Amino acid sequence: MSDIRVLIVDDSAVVRRVLARIVEDAPGLMVAGQAGNGRLALEMIRELEPDLVTLDVEMPELDGLATLKELRRHWPRLPVIMFSTLTSRGAATTIEALSAGASDYLTKPEGASSLQESMERLRLDLVPRVKALARVRKPMGAPPSAPVAPAAAPLTKTATRETRPSSMSPASALSTASQAARTPLPVYRPTEIKDWPESGRFLTRPAELLVIGVSTGGPNALARLMPNLPANLSVPVLIVQHMPPLFTRMLAERLDASCPLKVREAEAGAPLLPGEAWIARGDWHLEVARQGMRLILREHQGPPVNSCRPAVDILFDSAVKACGGNLVSVVLTGMGQDGMKGARAIREAGGLVLAQDEDSSVVWGMPGAVAMAGLADAVLPLDAMAARVQQALRPGRASVGRTN
Repeated sequence: MSDIRVLIVDDSAVVRRVLARIVEDAPGLMVAGQAGNGRLALEMIRELEPDLVTLDVEMPELDGLATLKELRRHWPRLPVIMFSTLTSRGAATTIEALSAGASDYLTKPEGASSLQESMERLRLDLVPRVKALARVRKPMGAPPSAPVAPAAAPLTKTATRETRPSSMSPASALSTASQAARTPLPVYRPTEIKDWPESGRFLTRPAELLVIGVSTGGPNALARLMPNLPANLSVPVLIVQHMPPLFTRMLAERLDASCPLKVREAEAGAPLLPGEAWIARGDWHLEVARQGMRLILREHQGPPVNSCRPAVDILFDSAVKACGGNLVSVVLTGMGQDGMKGARAIREAGGLVLAQDEDSSVVWGMPGAVAMAGLADAVLPLDAMAARVQQALRPGRASVGRTN
């Protein structure tokens, strides 16, 4: 198998060198080239045909968001990882980029005591993402007829094109761091599984809660799912999206502006009401608890679970304790297996589990783990999920599986 070829795009020569070193040192990866701004990047994509692009958010001449939008017009299947700083401006632009089709993002390290520490943080974050994304060259919301980036051809180890040197030090460069469907939808099957069983399971009582877990590709997936849930949804919605602080608030604000539901970042002690959605705060686990006759939100900063905080498993487990089996869960695109143990708890309690299918996922890690473990009541393309969620929330045999 040939090495995964990465094009690095950043206006800082220092950051480019750091990223290039990380890529070159990782087995199975190589640097296809380096570009100092978006215009050069678009030219080099055409010339070098990389397998993946890392793209800085803030650049001169053509910034990351504008570059991404132009890139997606010509190469809808090319994985793109955005690089952002932990600032309001960086977070807002990154959320917009993810909603516009970026595959994933990383934040530049802050508070590192040395360049070596910064490089190690980046290596741990970057390398697994590159390997996961480059294995699945899927369209990011683009029509099937759109042109596809051709397969990569062998090149020399590194090609470089820079526009200007950077005066930033290594430390400063890195630290700036629908309504419901009237007829039931078919159950879709992942391509690897033959004769995927339809569970025929359904809720025997009205659902009290909808819980959603998502990671890589999540902002775009949520931007397509949430607007199709009606304002009069019969239950509250809780979402865990793997993101740092600030980014989760920006995501909540963006979804709130585009959804019939009211969407907010989680607040400890807030009562849960139908037609409202809450997104877990970055770096805080989100739980639901019963207080008398009502459900409320709880937060804590316990140890990461599945290397994540917030963690989907934490939310799902708490939902079972609070609601028993009177809930519906959805596991969307994402790396890893966060949500699988929680999905098992929900399934064993009698709740329903829906998983996104492989073809519509950016990375079929989280939903794939649920599906392959036999925990999913239905495996669905993203665009069918909202209608099926509304079916599943209603008690009766029409909720999941065939009705004929």
